[in-house]
Amino acid sequence: NIEKKMGLKGSATCEMTFGETKPAVGYLVGNVHDGIAQMFNVIEHARMAIGMKSMSQLSCAYLNSLDYAKTRTQGADLPKAHDKTSPRVAIIEHPDVKRMLMLLKSYSEGMRAFGLWTANLRDLVDVEKAKKTDEATKKAHLLEKMQDLSLPLVKGFFSEKVYDLLSISLQVFGGSGYCKDYPIEQYIRDQKIDTLYEGTTQIQAQDLIFRKILRDKGEVMKVVLGGLEERLAKGMSVDTLKGDVELIQKGYAHFQKMTLALQEKIGENLYHAGLQGNRYLYAFSTMMISSFLVEHAAIASEKMKTAKGDDAHFYRGKVESMRFFAREIMPEMKRDLEVISNSSLHIMDVPTECF
Repeated sequence: NIEKKMGLKGSATCEMTFGETKPAVGYLVGNVHDGIAQMFNVIEHARMAIGMKSMSQLSCAYLNSLDYAKTRTQGADLPKAHDKTSPRVAIIEHPDVKRMLMLLKSYSEGMRAFGLWTANLRDLVDVEKAKKTDEATKKAHLLEKMQDLSLPLVKGFFSEKVYDLLSISLQVFGGSGYCKDYPIEQYIRDQKIDTLYEGTTQIQAQDLIFRKILRDKGEVMKVVLGGLEERLAKGMSVDTLKGDVELIQKGYAHFQKMTLALQEKIGENLYHAGLQGNRYLYAFSTMMISSFLVEHAAIASEKMKTAKGDDAHFYRGKVESMRFFAREIMPEMKRDLEVISNSSLHIMDVPTECF
């Protein structure tokens, strides 16, 4: 009917032009000069959504990889590899596959906890504002600032790290993962855009450093790190976890020195923020994730005392995620400290013609 009224036939296209016969009218949404504020409100919601979408994609990839590793039989157990009579085993029994799966598991669980913690801050803001008292309003403002600081971490780190981790997920599948028989190849293609729109990772890093840390001289950051320290303290209160939590605390000490080193470097030249911003954002995010894994492990350790069957395995899995992260990921903090402390501007002096 529409095609007949418009005189169209078949699959003809129709273009709509505003202002062709009379001036188009634009209506102001909100007050004058509110546009930027409205835009940032939309972007903040979008960045949160992108981070959680990235985390969800990683979780789904991990579960697919886990299922495949449990059912795919290939080769003998490594110590018996030269024994032709030894039985073939599921690939989850091979050391490197276990390592890859635990890498996916620990990041999935840590990112989920960090993301939900960040999202909950927004809920707490609304709760405090509803009280309509001066004290509650002040608390709501602080909670809002804490979420603002977390957003570039959730969006920037989650999107970047998940893209890398999806290649690990595909590796579990071997060559089969490259085919459309399994979903991982599509996950990788779909994931890359998350590092780009709503602000590239470098934009997130500059937002974190300049607008979320330096602008208020790190006051909100101190509150966020205070919560991190409380979570690490919970882990230290559990005797069986102390050794691993100490490794994370050592990484935290490196991170604190890294923060001071970057601040000093930025004081010398703003180029350092551009050169080392992403590295710092990754380190901050990694520290936050490690603290939530510690909190999980502390709770799980208590639950394991009475848990049985699948519950017992579930809770031990939480402990093992933290232990793996402490031993395999936290040493990166020392490397990042060294890189940032020795940050050089020599690359900025390289002529364009040399590239």
